Amino acid sequence: MARKPVIALVGRPNVGKSTLFNRLVGERMAVTDEIPGTTRDRLMAEFDWRGRLFNVVDTGGIEVYGPKGNRDESPLAEGSADFVPQIRAQAMLAVEDADLVIMLVDADAGITAADEEIAEILRRTEKPVLVAANKADHITHVDNAVEFYSLGLGEVFAISAIHGLGVGDMLDAVYTALEGEKFPEFDEDDDHLKIAIIGRPNVGKSSLLNRLLGEERVIVSPIAGTTRDAIDTEISYFNERVTLIDTAGIRRRGKIEPGVEKYSVVRANKAMERADVVLLVIDAVDGITEQDQHIAGYVMEANKSVVIVVNKWDAVEKETMTANDFEKQVKSKFDFLPDPPVIFISALTGQRIHQVLEVAQRVYEGRHFRIPTSELNRLLRDAYQKHTPPIRGTRRLKVMYASQVATAPPLILFHVNDPKLVHFTYKRFLENQIRAEYPFEGTPIRMSFRARDSSGLDD
Repeated sequence: MARKPVIALVGRPNVGKSTLFNRLVGERMAVTDEIPGTTRDRLMAEFDWRGRLFNVVDTGGIEVYGPKGNRDESPLAEGSADFVPQIRAQAMLAVEDADLVIMLVDADAGITAADEEIAEILRRTEKPVLVAANKADHITHVDNAVEFYSLGLGEVFAISAIHGLGVGDMLDAVYTALEGEKFPEFDEDDDHLKIAIIGRPNVGKSSLLNRLLGEERVIVSPIAGTTRDAIDTEISYFNERVTLIDTAGIRRRGKIEPGVEKYSVVRANKAMERADVVLLVIDAVDGITEQDQHIAGYVMEANKSVVIVVNKWDAVEKETMTANDFEKQVKSKFDFLPDPPVIFISALTGQRIHQVLEVAQRVYEGRHFRIPTSELNRLLRDAYQKHTPPIRGTRRLKVMYASQVATAPPLILFHVNDPKLVHFTYKRFLENQIRAEYPFEGTPIRMSFRARDSSGLDD
């Protein structure tokens, strides 16, 4: 399976990046998310065009700050030299991991100084760039789009993100531009543990990676990816192959510009595509941040197994039950994750580093565990005795039998009288019963409910 190409939407504020993002992914996803426990801006999502899958990145969070760090609520002040460093830093950040860039401009407003600044940055990149002249809802605005050819970025498409006008032609050009590109293939059936190390900048991912490589283990070989992909390292752990997928490049030296941390999820997402188990590293000193929850949400969406690694534990002042209290906070803030194990380490001192691969291996084995059908149905009978499904209207849910039809992550198929009678609370109850008996910690359990009639035959 090939990595999905990444499309970045860039441009100054208020040109319609989030509107186009929502148009491409087919939902109003740029404001909130349905995952319990998180309310967050969407940054990346998948869309399909002409049978090919793409990831689109919404850079709507890029904002411009004045020399004292004060947010400028208005569109970029034209000609203001104070804003140039911030524009350059954030625009380059947005395109760094993209395979193609769509620069949005306002067909109604015409070319601004900020547009010219961003275009100058994009001309220096080696990425293909398309210009989308948005808000072209009227014929006069379509005619105005011609002036954007002067930006020197190539073909200009007059579009209306809110109405969808011209978007199809633009996506055809995206498809054509990337049609001949080669994206790394990865084997989903490769049966050895692959670990991605992800997290916010400066939480200690690089230090953790170096510790794992230096703990008296044999480095088998470096596996080079492309210039835009992470470099993997293969090690031997108790004679078992383990691939560490390095996302340490997320970390940036020096001052973190406004908005930079948010884009750590772009690289994290690319790394997770190839991983089985994700180590989500958080900073014990900073505590759990909104960005940590952002990244955790993407782990959940990717259906990956997860271990939460609390780093810099040596720097925390200890009190009685400090670790227990912190773990309760982790479980509360990440209650949408699938019962992840939590490890407290110090990559700096080596404290509990040995637990990282031990727990990751255990979670990986659970990810591939298959429940015998007879045991699963015995569990179902016991669950029914503990908690009878509630009646909805005049009907009650009946579960005839179940079987696990896939692993990595597990997929359990339930044959029921009517899938519409499955309430999310009973679904959660069944999941908890399964987790209590089987080793699925940190691993999402997919559950599917299929109708089956009373005669015992599938519909």
